[in-house]
Amino acid sequence: MDFHLTEEQTMLQKMVRDFAKEKVAPEIERMEREHRFPKELIGEMAELGLLGIPIPEEYGGSGMDFISYVRTIHELSKVSASLGVILSVHTSVGTNPILYFGTDQQKQYYLPKLASGEFLGAFALTEPSAGSDASSIKTRAKRDGDHYIINGAKVFITNGGHADTFITFARTGEGSTGLSAFILERNTPGLEIGKEERKMGLNGSSTVPLTLENCRVSKTQLLGNEGDGYKIAMKNLHVGRIGIAAQALGIAEAAVELATDYAKERQQFQKPIAANQGIAFKLADMATAAEAASLLTYQAASLVQEGVSCSKEVSIAKMFASKTAVKNAIEAVQVLGGYGYTEDYPAERLFRDAKVTEIYEGTNEIQHMVIAKELLKK
Repeated sequence: MDFHLTEEQTMLQKMVRDFAKEKVAPEIERMEREHRFPKELIGEMAELGLLGIPIPEEYGGSGMDFISYVRTIHELSKVSASLGVILSVHTSVGTNPILYFGTDQQKQYYLPKLASGEFLGAFALTEPSAGSDASSIKTRAKRDGDHYIINGAKVFITNGGHADTFITFARTGEGSTGLSAFILERNTPGLEIGKEERKMGLNGSSTVPLTLENCRVSKTQLLGNEGDGYKIAMKNLHVGRIGIAAQALGIAEAAVELATDYAKERQQFQKPIAANQGIAFKLADMATAAEAASLLTYQAASLVQEGVSCSKEVSIAKMFASKTAVKNAIEAVQVLGGYGYTEDYPAERLFRDAKVTEIYEGTNEIQHMVIAKELLKK
């Protein structure tokens, strides 16, 4: 693994950092207070080419590598975890399934729109009774001539309130081989987008339920072949988990920076609280854990980029980075004391945003199962 960024990656990192500092940071309070989806910021991200970083230039993307994409989520999430997950979901599970499994016609039509920001992507897998167990999906798609009729319900759809396309999973048969994937557009008759969920954190992101009632879609909207749904879901969740690891890493590092800066300035007993061993050691542990999370995340990202089988490494990165985000956010609140518990400082937001990284794109319990399964193969 090469620990040095290329010149192109370094330039991208600086661009994203500047954008996050100058454009995103001033909007954080409004996003939090109003639970406001940052349409204007997403538009600016699209203009910078950030919505199509790993998409080939022939489809209107930036044609950059996977590490660059992960670095972008990482840097955005230091300032806004909401924007980090919007980008992650749009790309990893909202766009990549079409790149990996789409027909030439599907690629030519959808990828340029998604890469340019004309379309925002979402991923509709989770249901009221099917989350970690994707094989329990009950939504059904019945063939009707040259169309499919889809009926069912989805929940917790990130980007859903503003998405233009939904990679939607429905049962066309039984068992894991009976799952199929479809590209549904926002205006599909019978697709109803529910009200925004009021969440603990990520107040700038959109999370909604979907109802599918006699949705009639052309067979040309089938992604891959009938029965490919489980394979499509697992391949793209595998990539998506790296995006969430990068999001968690951004939160973890932001917590270190916030706690360290505060500890240097806050005076108690005529000296900065950082001079107290109890606080200094806490900062050291936070920084060590964040550094370890970074190494694990970029090791897994490099393996994905090389096309190497790495289920274990991806799950380790996602699990460790998310645990670190939660622990570092809690410690940041502790270092800031009473101020950390108020909305005047970002520590409480970091804590609220961090928790969900242990839940979505595969709970940490699922990551334990994946890791153990890979270990026991040997």
